[in-house]
Amino acid sequence: MKISCTQENLNQGLFVVSHIASKNTALQILNNVLIQASENTIKLSATNLEIGVSCIVRGKVEEEGDFTVQSRLLADYVGLLPKERVDLSIAKNSDPKESKDQVLGVSCKNNSTKVKGHPATDFPLIPQIDKKNVYALDYQDFHQAVSQTIFAVSTSETRPEINGVLFNFADGKLTLAATDSYRLAEKSVALGKKSTSVPQKVIVPTRTLQELQRILGSFKDPAAISDINEVEIYLAENQILFVLGNIELISRLVEGQYPDYQQIIPQQQNTTATLNVSEFINATKTTSLFTRSGIYDVSLEFLPDKKETVVSSANNQLGENISRMSGEVSGDSNSIVINYRYLLDGLQNINTEQAEVSLIDSNSPCVLKPAKKDADYLYIIMPIKQ
Repeated sequence: MKISCTQENLNQGLFVVSHIASKNTALQILNNVLIQASENTIKLSATNLEIGVSCIVRGKVEEEGDFTVQSRLLADYVGLLPKERVDLSIAKNSDPKESKDQVLGVSCKNNSTKVKGHPATDFPLIPQIDKKNVYALDYQDFHQAVSQTIFAVSTSETRPEINGVLFNFADGKLTLAATDSYRLAEKSVALGKKSTSVPQKVIVPTRTLQELQRILGSFKDPAAISDINEVEIYLAENQILFVLGNIELISRLVEGQYPDYQQIIPQQQNTTATLNVSEFINATKTTSLFTRSGIYDVSLEFLPDKKETVVSSANNQLGENISRMSGEVSGDSNSIVINYRYLLDGLQNINTEQAEVSLIDSNSPCVLKPAKKDADYLYIIMPIKQ
């Protein structure tokens, strides 16, 4: 194998794949990145047996071949090289007994190194999905939708079905939902024209989406591999494939039935308040300093006659705080006690200046959403029972 490409392209490609190759002591080959050179394409791949990621890097192939080397070491080394041409090659070894000790030569301007590696035959196969029915989405819309839901996923191992985000493809849109049974986040995104109309529901693991967010976040870099306009999603039994230009990420799905969360979304409200989001965040942060440790309770009181919302908390050891906000309040006078951390999570993910808060009473879920018609984001917080 003999290839060459720019330091920026190789660095970006290694950034995409090297994160998946974790420190695996049981199976050393999983710490490696697979480099495949054929037909003038350079492909980098890594897997942890749950998630597989591959990336095609622009470059020149002089001799075809494949090889694996320690992912983190190569990524760190290439990251420190000057922005010049990088040449990679493996010496042909005539003695098969010594094939395990093959080395990858890396040279760039005044730098050259040799990295020990292993033959590609030892590398596990990354599953392939038949790219038949596609669901296509604008990449920025998708990136934002995942950010607005993933934080609400449960981290408890007792209920694996809520250890991921529900992807519900139906009626020309993708609806993402996440819950830890104390709060729920739901976001809808329109599907692109070329998307299939086949309805599907799957649960995508949190780790997979975190990896995807990391990759999507890297495209701000001008050295990004290609200009990504959309994300393509393909499904197969127990597998999901995300395609972002030259990058493919495949993952296992979470098995099980996602709870019917629609049942807990209140269909009516007795009180509705429209508030400035940044003012609400500041009031919540101020009040949070006086919440009870481990309970994190803040009280929200809605006063329609005064057109006022009061955020308060009291702590026997520290004292108390009351913050008042003026804004449109309609319906009955009402109050609710909720976890301030859950409230902040919701407020920080509403991308409008104004938020609408609605509730039935102090024992029912509190609903938070952008204060605009046809809001495509919904956040629900369960009350703290007094």
